[in-house]
Amino acid sequence: MAKEANFGRVLTAMVTPFSADGSLDHEAIGDLARALLASGSEGLVLTGTTGETPTLSIEEQVEVWRTVRKAVGPDATLIAGASTNSTSESLEMVREGASAGMTGLMFTVPYYNKPPQEGLFRHFKVLAEATPLPCILYNIPGRTSLNMTAETTLRLAREIPNIVGIKEASGIMEQVRAITNAAPEGFRVWSGDDSATLNVLEQGGWGVVSVASHLVGAQIGEMIATYVRGDVAGARAIEARLMPLFDVLFIETNPIPVKFALNHAGVRVGGLRLPMIEASEAVQAKVSAEMAKHRLDVAVRV
Repeated sequence: MAKEANFGRVLTAMVTPFSADGSLDHEAIGDLARALLASGSEGLVLTGTTGETPTLSIEEQVEVWRTVRKAVGPDATLIAGASTNSTSESLEMVREGASAGMTGLMFTVPYYNKPPQEGLFRHFKVLAEATPLPCILYNIPGRTSLNMTAETTLRLAREIPNIVGIKEASGIMEQVRAITNAAPEGFRVWSGDDSATLNVLEQGGWGVVSVASHLVGAQIGEMIATYVRGDVAGARAIEARLMPLFDVLFIETNPIPVKFALNHAGVRVGGLRLPMIEASEAVQAKVSAEMAKHRLDVAVRV
């Protein structure tokens, strides 16, 4: 049976706006979600790394899901990051996903405790089997210190019906190719790194879960569409124009630069929760200079 992961090619890993006192800014959360969907994002990934999930309680994460669904209506694609490095704690979130109106869920490779590959398989199996929603995996060794192998990903893809894709941020293109070559029909691979999007597409990938799409979602969509219709040179030309922006948004730990960029562009997203801190003056200067080249200081409004 073919997998069904009709989540779109350009998904934005949305930041979580905070009020001045550090609490969730529900109005700003809704405004940002609507703005992103109106400016090139085909769907939103909520409460992921970019959403500062490590500093959000489970209750706050579910609040974000419900706030965004209420703001954007019933039809928008919303994928909720719904896992920690504890299987039992993750289940608390997983069981809230459907009632909160999520389209799908995303499960990240557990960080810090570094389970073996069999532990990864069992963890993701338990989570996926606890929800009727389609689920995508998230492999990001740079954050978790653990790479989920292509073999484990393929085992999950073949054996668990509602595991329908993966956000791959390992940077290992041979691994991406191994997954796309052998995955069940319809199993999707999204790049987890803006700068690697075309490389992942060349390995048979589907799209990107993007940070830069907060600012240039339409341009990223154009890049992917250009590639899909066979104009590789045209897609690479768009990538070359966007690459300096992709790079500058990661010169300090994500989401520090992109939150500065959004506030600089007039989009109210507030500050960050410790241990994340505001962008340094040097980072602010570099980000704002690159934004000016793309006229992004005036390009985004909510």
